[in-house]
Amino acid sequence: MVISNEFSHVIKLSEVGNHSRNIQMSADEDARAGLIARFDLAALDSLKAEISLAHDAEGVVATGRFTADLAQFCIASHDPVPARMDEAVHIRFVPEPIVNGEVELELAPEDCDTMFHDGQTIDLGEAVAQSLSLALNPYQRSPEAEKMLKAAGVKSEEDVVPTGALAGLKDLLAKK
Repeated sequence: MVISNEFSHVIKLSEVGNHSRNIQMSADEDARAGLIARFDLAALDSLKAEISLAHDAEGVVATGRFTADLAQFCIASHDPVPARMDEAVHIRFVPEPIVNGEVELELAPEDCDTMFHDGQTIDLGEAVAQSLSLALNPYQRSPEAEKMLKAAGVKSEEDVVPTGALAGLKDLLAKK
């Protein structure tokens, strides 16, 4: 069973059919408020997605794009930093594996954009929300961040001088 999320857009697998199905989604004010709280955003003015669903040999594949107008908090000043996102989406929905006990799964790089479904439905909105979370900058900085960090004694990468065994490594790498 799919749990309802802030930006839930549940699709029955039986509705996907044997041909491609195009879906347009837009987060309403309540969904955006929920995503703001979930991802600790300063603002989320819009979140829209255009997704095409199709069956393949392993499950259902969702391809398309999402766009978002948002603001994240600066890690130094906590000021809102506006951003515009336009990101590709490529997610494969496969049946959730039935396991007894603990199972350790190894994922290949092509498996990383895989989500599980319950055999009846997929939540395309949650897939877009998770794609948004992965696209966020984890260390967002405002234009004032560098000055604030320097005043607090935080050194930039350019200010750090390697010492000891690593002292000559930068010069060796530069020669290659």
